Amino acid sequence: MRPPRRPIQSVTAWVRRQPPKVKAFLAVITGMTVLIILRAIVNDHDNLFVAAEAVHSVGISVLIYKLMKEKTCAGISLKSQELTAIFLAVRLYCSVVMEYDIHTVLDLATLATTLWVIYMIRFKLKSSYMEDKDNFLLYYVLAPCAVLALMIHPSTSHHLLNRIFWAFCVYLEAVSVLPQLRVMQNTKIVEPFTAHYVFALGVARFLSCAHWVLQVLDSRGHLLVALGYGLWPSMVLISEIVQTFILADFCYYYIESVFGGQLVLRLPSGVV
Repeated sequence: MRPPRRPIQSVTAWVRRQPPKVKAFLAVITGMTVLIILRAIVNDHDNLFVAAEAVHSVGISVLIYKLMKEKTCAGISLKSQELTAIFLAVRLYCSVVMEYDIHTVLDLATLATTLWVIYMIRFKLKSSYMEDKDNFLLYYVLAPCAVLALMIHPSTSHHLLNRIFWAFCVYLEAVSVLPQLRVMQNTKIVEPFTAHYVFALGVARFLSCAHWVLQVLDSRGHLLVALGYGLWPSMVLISEIVQTFILADFCYYYIESVFGGQLVLRLPSGVV
């Protein structure tokens, strides 16, 4: 006799059977519910941005632990790490010349650990790097982000070059995880440490998106005016939402795998 299913398993099985439109609707409802809860329990919504950076740092720490413990970088996208280093370096520059606050310190720490991961993959653990699976072409994201930054950027009083750099790092951050998703798409099997890292990225992206959405709601739209005029304020919100939804599908299967007691995450065809 089969043991009775746990409630979470019954729910995930039901969700899995639903058509894509229903899944999308459920995802939107879930996201809105979490936003309402965060708005109610978090007094200072700036803390959400700090929390996003902290979760990102935890994810990278998990990645570092994997590299040091298992002595392999299999399943990790070097190209995603390089894109992450690029947008962090640009954002760090913008933070220094335009605001200089706690975000500057957090970005510096995250950039340093990301550079260390890149060094390990390129030199120390190069033999285990899955170069054939990490086949996403970087100019597919770098070129569009650069063009978009030239066309749509903040209209603040800062120097034009700094405003373009700011826009570039916002757009690049939104799509920097795409090479990692391509690696997982090619392998179909994601080992635990890499899965934990990507899930942490998903949580960090959601917290960052929640920070912006709640800030806009709290200011009754005045924040959008403070960011400038034209398309830029809308593009900031769109970028935050895009980077959240890019990882939403993976996060769903990660949670399902964890509650199902599976150590290795196996992704169905078409995911990510």
